[in-house]
Amino acid sequence: MQRTDVQNRLLAIDATSESYATDFVRELLAFAQHRQVSDLHLQPTGEGLKVQWRVDGVLQTLGLFPFGTVTSIVARLKVLAELLTYRTEVPQEGRVREGSVSINSQSTIEMRVSTFPTLYGERAVVRFFASQSEYQYLDQLGLPASMAADLGRFLEETTGAILIAGPAGSGKTTTAYACLREVVRKTEGGRSIVSLEDPIEVPVAGVAQSQINSAAGFELASGLKSLLRQDPEVILVGEIRDHETANVAMQASLTGQLVLTTFHAGSAAEAVRRLIDMDVEPYVLRSGILAVLGQRLVRCLCKCASPIESSDELIGLKVERALRPVGCEECQHTGYRGRRVLAELMKMSTVEIGQAILQRHEVQQIQMLSQSAGMISLHDRALNAINEGWTSPAEVRRVLGFRFESGEEPR
Repeated sequence: MQRTDVQNRLLAIDATSESYATDFVRELLAFAQHRQVSDLHLQPTGEGLKVQWRVDGVLQTLGLFPFGTVTSIVARLKVLAELLTYRTEVPQEGRVREGSVSINSQSTIEMRVSTFPTLYGERAVVRFFASQSEYQYLDQLGLPASMAADLGRFLEETTGAILIAGPAGSGKTTTAYACLREVVRKTEGGRSIVSLEDPIEVPVAGVAQSQINSAAGFELASGLKSLLRQDPEVILVGEIRDHETANVAMQASLTGQLVLTTFHAGSAAEAVRRLIDMDVEPYVLRSGILAVLGQRLVRCLCKCASPIESSDELIGLKVERALRPVGCEECQHTGYRGRRVLAELMKMSTVEIGQAILQRHEVQQIQMLSQSAGMISLHDRALNAINEGWTSPAEVRRVLGFRFESGEEPR
C-alpha cells in the first residue's frame, strides 16, 4: 500500500459529515496496523491536523488534513481510549484494548492514547504495543546466541540486578518482558514474580503486575518498598528514574531478590556511571549488579540496497564493504525494512571492573575494562553489521551518532 493511496483515501472522506471522525480514525488505524507503525502523532496547526507516524524508529509525515466540521478526530480517539472528551485543558492518557475496535474486518492491537493541550487544540499521540505473539522469549529477540545464553544464565540467579540500558525507543521494555517470560517458562510458576510499571504495556502470564498511580500517591519508590513486603523473588522495576528508586532497587538486589529494570543511558558503561552520579553507593553497584545490557534498534536494509563504491562515504569507518539504501515499492521507498537489535553485555564479574566502580572511574575507563574482559561493544557490533551488509553506515550514524566512528561511547 503506497503512502499516496492512503493520503487520497483520507482526503476523500467528507469532512462535513457526522461520520468524518469515525471514518478517518478507522482508515488511519487500519493503515498504521498494516504498516506496523509504532506511534501516530496528530498535531493541530493553524491550517489543519498534521498527521505523522513512526516506522522503524523514524518519524515521517503523512500529511495535513481537515479537522472536521461536525466531529473531532482527537475526540474520537479519546472515546476509544475511554477518556473524558469534555476535558480538553489537561493532559489525559488511556488505552484502547486489543480487539476492542474492528477495522477492515480485523481487530486492532492494543494502543495507548495520550493527549496534551496546545495552542490550536489537543495534540494526540497513539502508541501501538507490539503484538504479544512477537519477541516472547530471549531467543526471539535477535541477540547473538552467546549473549542470549549468558543473559539466560543470569536470569537463573536468585539475587542481583540486571539492567537493560538504552535511549527511548531502543526496545528496552520488549527485552525486559522477554526476560520475565523466560523466568516464568523456566521455573514453571515456581518463583514469586512481581512488577511495578508506569504504565503496564503488556500483560505477562505468571507475573503479578502493578501500575503506579501518582494521583493516588502510589509512586514508584514507595510502591517498590511496599512490594518488597509481598515476598517477591523476581522483581521487574519498569524504569529507574531517580535516586530513591535506584537505591531501593539496588538494595533489593542485595537482599535475596533478582531485580530486572530498564535505565536511560547510551551504553552499558554509561549506565553504571550514571548510577554512581545518582549517588548510589559504589559498593552497592559492585555487589548488586550482575550484568548490564546496552542496546539499540537499527533499521535493516531492503534487498534493493546497492554497494558503496566511494571511499568518501566510509571515512572513519573500519569496514571492508558497505551497502547504501536505495528504495523500492516493497520498502515504501525508504530503503529499509524492519529493525534488528545491536547489543553489548557487560558482566560485572571481574575484579578490575569492580575496582573501577569503587574508585568512581569515568565511562571511558569502565568501557575499556569491560572490553578487555571480553565485551563486544556497540561500536564493534555496528561495524560488524555494516560489514555483513544488513544495515548501512548512514543508519548506524543516525542511531549511534557520529561519535561512534572514533570509538567513543554513543550518548
